Amino acid sequence: MHSASDWLCFAVWESGSLVRSLTVSPDGGIGENIGAPYDFEHPYWAGERPVESTLSGDPYPLPFHPLELGQDALRALFGFILEGRPDPDDVDPYEVPLQGFRVADPTGHEQAEREARMQQLLQQMGSPRRYRMMPDGTFQEIADACSS
Repeated sequence: MHSASDWLCFAVWESGSLVRSLTVSPDGGIGENIGAPYDFEHPYWAGERPVESTLSGDPYPLPFHPLELGQDALRALFGFILEGRPDPDDVDPYEVPLQGFRVADPTGHEQAEREARMQQLLQQMGSPRRYRMMPDGTFQEIADACSS
């Protein structure tokens, strides 16, 4: 979910196959709608969860608010929500332990090779150049004050 744009996207795979994918936003509408909707989606598609009002007073361009559907998707698929009042059975997502891993190069050779390759590439590229778009749509290189 992306709250600044009211965008929602989720997908579910089972045994390596896509079974459900939904992408929806007020600006783009329904970008993808693959597979049968899950039970938690039915009230939204049936018009039972309309957007009550908007700040502008204009009608909302979708029959439901994507972020509300997103919260219900989180609850149904993962057992928690991130916004709103949690149900008593919801998991506290901040209490779920996660495993962390550190990848190490015990000899140091891999990191040294990466750094040497990076230096080689930087030398091949030369100095950075900057351009300005002119009114006619062409680009003009901006002289670097440091190189003079």
